[in-house]
Amino acid sequence: MTPPDPYVGLAVHVLICVGLGAGLIIAAAVLRYRVAQSRYEKHETYECGELPIGPAWRKTPAGFYLLALLFILFDAEIAFIFVWALGLREIGMTGFWAMVVFLAVLLIGWGYAWRRGDLTWAR
Repeated sequence: MTPPDPYVGLAVHVLICVGLGAGLIIAAAVLRYRVAQSRYEKHETYECGELPIGPAWRKTPAGFYLLALLFILFDAEIAFIFVWALGLREIGMTGFWAMVVFLAVLLIGWGYAWRRGDLTWAR
């Protein structure tokens, strides 16, 4: 008796997953609850039972994205500082000065962003 091919199990698993996915999509399309709604009602903004105020697709200022990106960047840097502070005794002076250089580069980047006005909300 020869052992089965090692990829037979993988092929069966892929077939089951694809079949289950396609079957569920087909079942949802056949069994779904259909309500006759106008096109306007279907695409109207829903705000938890309140009347919508203004259009749903308004443009968000680019400054919001810049500020969010800078927040994520500096927030991730703080995570490095926590780990560094916990292991400060083990890493010695080399690790201390490496973090000082890292923080200096971070401070230069922060100053650059501040000078360009990227940290101000209203433009």
